[in-house]
Amino acid sequence: MNPLSLRMRMRKSKAATSDVADPEPEAAPEAPRPDSVRTSLEALDGDRVKMTVSVDEAEFEQAVDRAFRKLAHEVRLPGFRPGKAPRRLLESRLGTTAGRHEAIQDAVPEYYRKALIEQAVDAIDSPSLKITSGEEAGDLVFDAVVPIRPQVSVSGYASLSVEVPAPTASDADIATQVDALRRQHGTLEVVERAVEDGDQVTIDIEGSHDDEPVEGLTTNDYLYEVGTGAVVAEIDENLRGASVGDTLEFDADHPQDEGSLHLRIVVKEVQMLVLPEADDAFASEASEFDTIDELVDDLRTRIDSMKRAQAAVMAREHVARAVAGLVADELPAVLIESAIDDRIRDMAMRMAQQGIDFARWMEASGQDTEAMREGFRTEAELSARADLGLRGVAFAEGIEAEEADVDAHLSLMATQAGQPDTDLDELREGMASAGHLLELLADLRKQAAMDWLFERVGFVDEEGNEIDRDDLRPPEPEVVIPGEEPEPVDVADAVDPDPEHDPEHDPEHDPEHDPEHDPEHDPEHEQESSP
Repeated sequence: MNPLSLRMRMRKSKAATSDVADPEPEAAPEAPRPDSVRTSLEALDGDRVKMTVSVDEAEFEQAVDRAFRKLAHEVRLPGFRPGKAPRRLLESRLGTTAGRHEAIQDAVPEYYRKALIEQAVDAIDSPSLKITSGEEAGDLVFDAVVPIRPQVSVSGYASLSVEVPAPTASDADIATQVDALRRQHGTLEVVERAVEDGDQVTIDIEGSHDDEPVEGLTTNDYLYEVGTGAVVAEIDENLRGASVGDTLEFDADHPQDEGSLHLRIVVKEVQMLVLPEADDAFASEASEFDTIDELVDDLRTRIDSMKRAQAAVMAREHVARAVAGLVADELPAVLIESAIDDRIRDMAMRMAQQGIDFARWMEASGQDTEAMREGFRTEAELSARADLGLRGVAFAEGIEAEEADVDAHLSLMATQAGQPDTDLDELREGMASAGHLLELLADLRKQAAMDWLFERVGFVDEEGNEIDRDDLRPPEPEVVIPGEEPEPVDVADAVDPDPEHDPEHDPEHDPEHDPEHDPEHDPEHEQESSP
């Protein structure tokens, strides 16, 4: 018997059949009888398994009957309204196997999905399906060869040394913040000397491109801080060492177009920023403190708090990156592509939350989809490796998701859905039947593996100094007593570094961020399966 090549297809929506006259209500399929559908599993090489699914003829007959009812809406027979032709007439007109072939196309994807859940198969791509028996009559039997997530072996993970930014403020950090406050309260004084970095110079500037004036680059009495590179680097290079009265003419690379800019600058005045002494008088003027020691202590406390919170996040991120580096196996391309899909999907969701349509933004900004995917590829592969590495650690150390953690996650899901009183056992059963429980358990195992690693790896700062792991634990959430308002803490006024500008803090670069879940292995996608 030649195997039937299955074309996986999405079920038609109600909208697609809304033009059918007088549709006959379709009865819900009966629950399969015990042992009416049997599944066996065989491991294959190359990170694949073969599932053999056997469906009793009586069980499959329900699918055949549903298929004939669907055909009754699609086939026009004289004397019958759409959907009203009896099955026996359809069989005589179309053949007895017409409904069976239609049932195979419609029902096999669902049998496959349930078999995946029953056997807890972690599929990462679409299966290759082949009907081995029952194409014409009898029990339906089919094989599904399924690509699965590889299980990698990692070694050396418990002895890793992970570099993390120091979780405490250094003297340089304090000095930088004090100097920032001093600059805010500094005064400009005219000086008679050559220009240096940090000076404020008053200039007349004329900029042209192809002998045409450039808008925004032609003005008089413009106050410019030397060393900032605010326009083009060549301006700073030529102003250094210049004096009042000098006329400077030079060319510079055009930052936004081909060719070069021609610039003519006249130096009219040079001022230097005079900073106040960092003493008690300055502290009293620049802050709410009376002494410089009190100001410095407050800055240290604020910076310590910020750096500890940052380090707590980065410690786990860097552990994940280190584990990813231990995964030497070649990754299936589908895992990397799935990780890229996750990043693009997350990006689109964030833009949607801001009221921006992703597709329109792509078109308006001239973004190329393939170029965007390539831009995500390196971090996506790192994320995929971290995911496999953490799974490998969990397997090697026998780490499983604790029931309390599962219940806590399910409870959080119910609360976020606005249904805090949901029965957790029913929610768990629903997730299991939908195929989502396997994914949840995997995520919790990876989280537990990360917790295990956090307690065992060594942490050092940028200079190689050992860091106490207790300094890298997330701060305890503040407990607010009802009726009391917590005292606000404004770190922004005292702390200059912004973690949002640090690519290390970008969730797009987090190897643990949204690992490869929800792989596109749904057999109901439009796809030709291998014969």
